[in-house]
Amino acid sequence: MSHLWERLRELDAYPKPIEDFRIKTMIGGSVTIISTVIMVVLFISELSDFLTPKLTEELFVDTSRSHKLRINIDIEFPRVACSFLSLDAMDSSGEHQSSIEHNIFKRRVDAEGLPLSEPERTINLGDSSIGKNSSIVQEVKQNDTAVAVEACGSCYGAENKQIKCCNTCEDVKEAYRIRGWAIQNPESIQQCKGMVEDMKKVFNEGCQIYGYMEVNRVSGSFHIAPGKSFSISHVHVHDVQPYSSSQFNMTHRIRSLTFGDPIPGKAFTNPMDGVEGVAPEESMMFQYYLKIVPTMFENIDKSVLHTNQFSTTRHQKAVSMMSGESGMPGVFFSYEISPIMIKFTHKQKSFGHFATGVCAIIGGIFTVAGLLDSTIYKSEKLLKQKLDIGKQG
Repeated sequence: MSHLWERLRELDAYPKPIEDFRIKTMIGGSVTIISTVIMVVLFISELSDFLTPKLTEELFVDTSRSHKLRINIDIEFPRVACSFLSLDAMDSSGEHQSSIEHNIFKRRVDAEGLPLSEPERTINLGDSSIGKNSSIVQEVKQNDTAVAVEACGSCYGAENKQIKCCNTCEDVKEAYRIRGWAIQNPESIQQCKGMVEDMKKVFNEGCQIYGYMEVNRVSGSFHIAPGKSFSISHVHVHDVQPYSSSQFNMTHRIRSLTFGDPIPGKAFTNPMDGVEGVAPEESMMFQYYLKIVPTMFENIDKSVLHTNQFSTTRHQKAVSMMSGESGMPGVFFSYEISPIMIKFTHKQKSFGHFATGVCAIIGGIFTVAGLLDSTIYKSEKLLKQKLDIGKQG
């Protein structure tokens, strides 16, 4: 057994010198302190890098076309009331997208953006609320009880095959639209009495439109413009009667615009947040062109988040007969979806990699410090020898 221990002692690659032959110097102590501090700092840095997940990127063709595209908006219009603003969405063919899931709210605000009322949900996209509160009713007695029933109101000469009775201001406006007529004096129409009151607020207060809508995952557009929207012979138009489109100031502030779920981390920002569009004159058309890049995040726990990043360019112009520019006042967003997807993956560094790094730090600094101390010691000893020889000479 003792023979085995002797053979094992011969394999020792780290022979120890006798304590009496060790020389400790002030330079060696200084090198030891400095090297220890460096090792501690590098160890903390390596530990922090080990505990921080690594974010890797990769690009590939997007084949996940089954997902819906969620559009989150929050936009303020300080110069136009909510009752005269409508939101429309269209796909790449120019047709209105049907069966859109949405949750859009309108909130009346003043010129400073302070709320004037509680938010109201928009039932139908492209709809406005002017004049919908007034209708014609009659009281009919049933068993000595007065019961309010809706009567057949006059369309003021605009009756047609589709509309026989006009009981609301919207019915009158629709009948006039089919006839190709314009309402010159809303005060003369009984159903539009509420519209006259709302008209006084159109330019004296603002509106905040916020919420989300889910559309098909194809290129398309959406816009916010004054008036009720409808289609005539496959042409999308907005009815701004009794005003002119040149009376609307579409100054706006985009508080937030995102596509999909919020992106985690502060490294990813939305280029449209806080963007302001100031109209130097009425009848301004603001156009934003968005390039959407599908993005996928895979966390350490293998959970996956599907969202989108986007870039944007903007353009604005005055639309009027005098300038010769076609269009209508409003804020228009056109988006295209890239066929390339970006995947971000959070990966934890392996413990073996961490241990290798720590050993490299300790071993490397220890070796370099030993070489430095040995060089300084030998140089100092050689210098003393030369000085002694010079004194003796």
